[in-house]
Amino acid sequence: MRAMLVGVISDTHGHQPAVAKALRLLAARRVDCVVHCGDVDDVSTMQLFAGTPLHLVLGNCDPPLHRLRPVAEEIGIHLHGRFGHLELGGSRLAFLHGDDPRRLDYTIRSGAYDVVLHGHTHLRRCVLIGSTCVVNPGALVRVAQPTVALLHLPSRHVEFLDVPIS
Repeated sequence: MRAMLVGVISDTHGHQPAVAKALRLLAARRVDCVVHCGDVDDVSTMQLFAGTPLHLVLGNCDPPLHRLRPVAEEIGIHLHGRFGHLELGGSRLAFLHGDDPRRLDYTIRSGAYDVVLHGHTHLRRCVLIGSTCVVNPGALVRVAQPTVALLHLPSRHVEFLDVPIS
């Protein structure tokens, strides 16, 4: 099992300049892949992720899956629908938007995942619930300070990075 660095982003809400800055920040840290926890909002913003190894779930503000899937396939994005799960760096990850609190709580408490990534609230957090590391990277819009997260695997160490506003 090799160590991995995962960029975590959420709630980009079509703000293309902030997405571009966040992607530059994550590229500078040499992330192995990026997980987007939903609310990309539109196809043109999704296209900014072309060339980035990206796993994306849909949020409550995203277009329907049938509108996004052709673009995702064209630019090489892994579109997981409303729920995604992966094994990376020896860790089991689940990721979802988080707008369904019961589904989020069930996923966290199921014991099936080492890490659960989510968005929706626009509030960054990293907490341990039972043995599950729960991470919300924050948001790129409608917050005082836009943030993304870096998830180190298998240690599950999390860093939050401020995305420059100006």
